[in-house]
Amino acid sequence: MASTTKKFSLHGKGLKLDTRADIEPYLKDVDPTIIEEIHFGGNTLGVDASQALAEFLDKTKVLKIADFADVFTGRLISEIPLALSAICDALKDKTSLVELNLSDNAFGGRSVDPIVPFLTHNRSFQILKLNNNGLGPAGGSVIAEALVESAKLSKAEGKTSNLRTVICGRNRLENGSAPAWAEAFEAHGTLVEVRMPQNGIRMEGITALARGLAKNPHLRHIDLQDNTFTADGELTGLEAWTEALPTWLDLHTLNLSDCVLSAKGEVPILVTSLTTGSNPKLHTLQLQNNNLETKTFSLLAQTISTNLTSLMRLELQWNEVEEDDEHLETIALSLKQRGGKLFAADEEEEEEEGEKEAEEEDVKEEAEEQAKEPVKVDTSADDLADLLNKVKIDDPSTA
Repeated sequence: MASTTKKFSLHGKGLKLDTRADIEPYLKDVDPTIIEEIHFGGNTLGVDASQALAEFLDKTKVLKIADFADVFTGRLISEIPLALSAICDALKDKTSLVELNLSDNAFGGRSVDPIVPFLTHNRSFQILKLNNNGLGPAGGSVIAEALVESAKLSKAEGKTSNLRTVICGRNRLENGSAPAWAEAFEAHGTLVEVRMPQNGIRMEGITALARGLAKNPHLRHIDLQDNTFTADGELTGLEAWTEALPTWLDLHTLNLSDCVLSAKGEVPILVTSLTTGSNPKLHTLQLQNNNLETKTFSLLAQTISTNLTSLMRLELQWNEVEEDDEHLETIALSLKQRGGKLFAADEEEEEEEGEKEAEEEDVKEEAEEQAKEPVKVDTSADDLADLLNKVKIDDPSTA
């Protein structure tokens, strides 16, 4: 009997699915016409298995989430393009699709071409996740150029782009692909979330990205952690981002940690811009490890209660923080009064993560203990029946 579930998941099972025969037992009882989510992460797919899976995907009618993160571990570089083509081609015409996740697959620059037809042809999806794929500048450019083509096709049809979220971190994109990404962002103009941390993008590339992202007025979440905004005293990157900031009136989260925002002792002009109140909805600001000193903390303290009234989480770890800095005390108190929190000591983030992990472990242990307890059956009714059976009532007629 076919399953009636709307979510089909083999996530994390560690299956090695080489052939059609390997994968078919997992597909045969699933009705593809009702599936809204499919999660295959943490398994490994060969070419034949991927082609069988593609036939299943072809039959889907209402698929919204296609999660194929980490599905090629241990595969030959010659296998990946064929398997990826089968999966992506099967998704090209899915107008219901909202999210495609291909993160944690070692594509490199050589295996990205199979994604291009999907990116250009399917203009319904909203969320693209390509994190940790080893794209490099060449592979990153291929993806970005496909997104540019997609935007052009939508415009030619008189349609607004549906693209809302792009996640492409840990891919060594570097400056080489930054102009193509900037063009893609500008061409779509509809983005609300962009995360590109740890890509080795330097000042020239950062400058280009700022100008492209500035054409997306509804951005809410930006993560450029661990890229480089300045170089040898040059501030071109900071200037471009300072100009772009006022265009993002809906900005909620900004992560610019490890971005070389400041020479030692200087207040970054970008931080000065943030304290003017030009981003009224800013909730989370992450500025760890940016050579920030007391001048910057002083400015934040002066504006925390006037121009940063929506800020609830401020992260300043691994800067030049003195334990008794009065400005940090002012910031911490202001945030605490509104239910927010300042993270300034280096160990605070680790402590918070540790507390979270401990809470999760406690919940898990409690669930396991409850599972071990024997089920208690209420036998009170049976006991009462037994007692009644033992009661002897004399018949008056025999008296």
